[in-house]
Amino acid sequence: MPQTLLLPDATGSLQTYTLRGTVPDTPTGSTPAFNRIAYSAAHVVADPRAAIDPWLQCAVDWDATMAYRRHLWSLGLGVAEAMDTAQRGMGLDWPTSLDLIRRSLDAAKDFAAKGNNGGAALVASGCGTDHLNPASVTSVDQVIAAYEEQMEAIEKLGGKLIIMASRALARVAKSPADYERVYDRLLSQARQPVVLHWLGDMFDPALAGYWRGSGQAAAGVAYDVDAAMQTALDVINAHPDKVDGIKISLLDKDKEIAMRRRLPTTGGVDGQGVRMYTGDDFNYAELIAGDGFGSQPTHGKSDALLGIFDAIAPVASAALGRLGRGDEAGFHALLAPTVALSRHIFHAPTRFYKTGVVFMAWLNGHQSHFTMVGGQQSTRSLAHFAELFRLADAANCLQQSALAVRRMKTLCALHGLE
Repeated sequence: MPQTLLLPDATGSLQTYTLRGTVPDTPTGSTPAFNRIAYSAAHVVADPRAAIDPWLQCAVDWDATMAYRRHLWSLGLGVAEAMDTAQRGMGLDWPTSLDLIRRSLDAAKDFAAKGNNGGAALVASGCGTDHLNPASVTSVDQVIAAYEEQMEAIEKLGGKLIIMASRALARVAKSPADYERVYDRLLSQARQPVVLHWLGDMFDPALAGYWRGSGQAAAGVAYDVDAAMQTALDVINAHPDKVDGIKISLLDKDKEIAMRRRLPTTGGVDGQGVRMYTGDDFNYAELIAGDGFGSQPTHGKSDALLGIFDAIAPVASAALGRLGRGDEAGFHALLAPTVALSRHIFHAPTRFYKTGVVFMAWLNGHQSHFTMVGGQQSTRSLAHFAELFRLADAANCLQQSALAVRRMKTLCALHGLE
């Protein structure tokens, strides 16, 4: 019997909605064969029973958080750990982030040792400067020291680094030369190739002007994304053997493609070139499929490091499996319907997208509650959640329809709609 419920529309009026989505078949008992590297930036599960002040303190349900990582690995996806999807610097502090990284690396080793997913459990971990108060930072040297502190801690655990964009650096850098100095220092001492991270100010307003420097803004020079891109490319070209790839999250597919075509064709983790890891949660399907440009594979397609893959993991895995088998039409048939869902989850204010990601985890039974670190479940409206529910159903991303309906009804009841 079809599942139905009453949902508010954009005017607040209640309308009957009947679920129509299906769950795509996913291979079981074998390792999904991908021809792209795909990381999911994974969320953390808050502990709703902890006696804390959620706006001021952080409590994590470690069992549920690690269980979700095992779920992602079982689907063939890697885990990009302790990133902004995990509310890094937005409720999740550095000590808790380091504990998260340690637990995730241990869980990955255990997962692989048991022969799951062919013995593979890919993890890369966010390294930043978020233990600093940006307002108290006065020099680039302080930023370097902060990065080095986190680098040492993560590498001591055997972790692969994602060098995250730094709010402190965005505040004190006066010119591109300051960025070049910081990244030259970090890359020259990295133990293995890293992933660089360019997060646009739509995700974090404190990162406005990244790669160019505050001195330009002070001089009345408008932020030039192409010039910023050149700075990042100069950094990469100076150390191609130390850069696995770069994740850019500018929500501008043309900028990503332009940069992808200019990445070094040597270096990277395999000597075959530096990769573009798409962080474009608006256009990921076509960017991952690629345009076949150039003689180098790294210039014609993007790999992935995406927050939306947390919310749509089973469908993403099934789609990537089809792409790996040469079925590009099947890839698009599965993934294209998820794009409207992703654009809704990531719509402005984009920094609140994490609420939609955790909401999806709750609807799909990966956690028993809809509570977030920092109380972030309150950042979106009931109307937003109702539309998210409809779009998730249309994208075939509700894995347990009866559970999803029951939990959506619960949320409506909490908002006075019964």
